[in-house]
Amino acid sequence: MTQCRTKLALASRSFFGIVLGFGMTVSGARAADAEFSRQVWINPGIYSYHFDRSADFRDNNIGFGAEVLLAPDHAVMGGTFINSQSARTHYGAYQWRPLHWQPAGINVSAGIILGAFDGYPTYRNGGWFIAPMPVLAIEGDRVGVNLSVIPKVHEGMGAAMAFQVKLRVW
Repeated sequence: MTQCRTKLALASRSFFGIVLGFGMTVSGARAADAEFSRQVWINPGIYSYHFDRSADFRDNNIGFGAEVLLAPDHAVMGGTFINSQSARTHYGAYQWRPLHWQPAGINVSAGIILGAFDGYPTYRNGGWFIAPMPVLAIEGDRVGVNLSVIPKVHEGMGAAMAFQVKLRVW
């Protein structure tokens, strides 16, 4: 009977610890949300490093884009760039970045982008398509970078690692 009470007491403490930890996490998240202010970032396009280096893909995808952080986990982005097939692409996307770290005062978040893209001549005759991709955002006070893996959506389009430098303007 004593052993049963001891196990029950330990289980109660563990449960209380989990509930307390969860409560602290939620209250900390709410405090962070209360301190959050919307941010606007601009970028000069994307640099893409294609995994198939034998293909004749363009790596320097210059253009103009904007990203608006609506909340700590949510952002929208849109813009245009010269794609890897040397044609004009337009895009609009939603970012969900639920994972957050802050090493050395730098904001790091990870999640997924779900975007709509056009302009690739070898896919849907340049028409619109939807593609998901993982994202890792590293942001200082004014300068940041988005790192993504661009999936191989179609045979004529190569997978790549994408680097998007961005500047916070608001």
